[in-house]
Amino acid sequence: MSPDAYPVNALKLWVVLNRAARSIEGALREQTERHGLSLTEFAVLEVLLHKGALPLGELGVHILRVGGSTTYLADKLERRGLMVRRPCTEDRRLVYAELTDKGRALIEEVFAEHAGHLAGLMGGLTPDEQATAADLLKRLGLYAQTYPALPPLEKEAPEAPPVS
Repeated sequence: MSPDAYPVNALKLWVVLNRAARSIEGALREQTERHGLSLTEFAVLEVLLHKGALPLGELGVHILRVGGSTTYLADKLERRGLMVRRPCTEDRRLVYAELTDKGRALIEEVFAEHAGHLAGLMGGLTPDEQATAADLLKRLGLYAQTYPALPPLEKEAPEAPPVS
């Protein structure tokens, strides 16, 4: 494809989206780290604050992490006394993650600051523009999930080893 045939708007949108996301994420990371939490640890505590106790596997879905990393996060937060694991009484295969009093106190404080900081970071857009941007980005994300995958690359057959 020649450079003048590139989809300039799509390329520019990708760059702008990534730069905006990195800027916002960097500011949010700095805010949570002031309280001794990584963004992912904050996400775990925030989900437990707003959803209540959840099975560990479901927790991973809410924070967009895979099982092994969810277990690692749960271990770290449990060692710090911010959450506990509680076995399910009806199904012994399930283990719930639940905030401790210490974890609840911390996340309530950090989340209040976080929400205000996030509102400030989004202040470059009016509330109506924020709603429009959220709608457009949601539509873009849903479309991208259904976009057909690229076909596999055709690989050249490996050369046969020399015959001795």
